[in-house]
Amino acid sequence: MKTYFETPTCDECKSRFNNVFCSLTGEQVTEMSLDKNCSMYKKGQLIFYEGNRPSGVYCINKGKIKIFQTGEEGKEQILRLAKEGDVLGYRAMISGDPYSASAAVMEDAVVCFIPKKTFFGFLQGNSELSSNMMMLLSHDLKEAESRITGLAQKPVRERMAETILMLQEFYGLNGNDDTINASLSREDIANIVGTATETAIRILSDFKNEKLIELQGKRIKILNHSGLVKAAHIFE
Repeated sequence: MKTYFETPTCDECKSRFNNVFCSLTGEQVTEMSLDKNCSMYKKGQLIFYEGNRPSGVYCINKGKIKIFQTGEEGKEQILRLAKEGDVLGYRAMISGDPYSASAAVMEDAVVCFIPKKTFFGFLQGNSELSSNMMMLLSHDLKEAESRITGLAQKPVRERMAETILMLQEFYGLNGNDDTINASLSREDIANIVGTATETAIRILSDFKNEKLIELQGKRIKILNHSGLVKAAHIFE
């Protein structure tokens, strides 16, 4: 479902300055603004599907997105989260492979689509953008390796604490009340951690009883940051 709204222009988009497209020239920014298509997505809508072939890349102007794979029994495994300024679908676009995961909206979002021809034209004509993309792909590989190691070796409790700290770092805190600026269902949290929803609920309840966090509906308020660091077995 798409809703009419004012299409953001690339030269005035604050999100662009936080991603790989910050290196575009003024002429390229104008070209991207003319070639792109922007849509508003509601919570729960899919932006692209696992197995489909890409015809461009997506840039998030507003909102929060989850990138996930679906197992044989229909259970999701959230691979990563995305927010304003993040670019989606570039790995499949560059490799020429089908999407290895799906992207769905967690909070209402405005997402711009940049066609394949425009994207590759920028890569060929802007060496800084090409370098930024290589750094981004390298970062993705490092994160994937770290996640695989964590799933294989860390207990669920440690992974839960680490996930809460990751959400804090990724989304930031809402105002001065130490509440993570994101609304996530218990199922989504479980799918990030890589565990059953019932297990996630139990561990979150344990953290609440230990005064590490406070649960406010779908939001998490951090009460004891150092306690979470200790629970995650992270050495700062």
